[in-house]
Amino acid sequence: MKSLKKQRRIQVIAVMAVALTLSTVLIGYALQDGINFFRSPSQVAETPPGPKEVFRIGGLVADGSLVIGQGESITFAVTDGGATIPVSYTGIRPDLFEEGQGTVATGRYINGVFEATEILAKHDETYMPTEVIDALKAQGVYVEPEGS
Repeated sequence: MKSLKKQRRIQVIAVMAVALTLSTVLIGYALQDGINFFRSPSQVAETPPGPKEVFRIGGLVADGSLVIGQGESITFAVTDGGATIPVSYTGIRPDLFEEGQGTVATGRYINGVFEATEILAKHDETYMPTEVIDALKAQGVYVEPEGS
């Protein structure tokens, strides 16, 4: 009787271990494409990622770099004071997107140009994404907005 209980207990533990391992593998596989790491322009210039890697880049839209093309295409450069990365984007430009303002773009870095699939702009005069503030502070170019 005792050996049957012991055998059943071992079977239950083995099934639970396999189920735990399988669920961990499935969760890891599902999250593989859903995680977008943030990089500053300095980090991208220092160690360029592969062309298949999707990530987010953020900083300030460099003054004099915004070029509105035909249709919905725009090009601009994003900078953190230490490096400047050219960005191309085709899509609807956010209303508050302009030179000198903070932005975060999602896409791939291909042949020296960041090809964005999405761009985000600040939503009021004082907001800037935390990642962008941290990158600008690391380069020593961040200035606290008035009234903070």
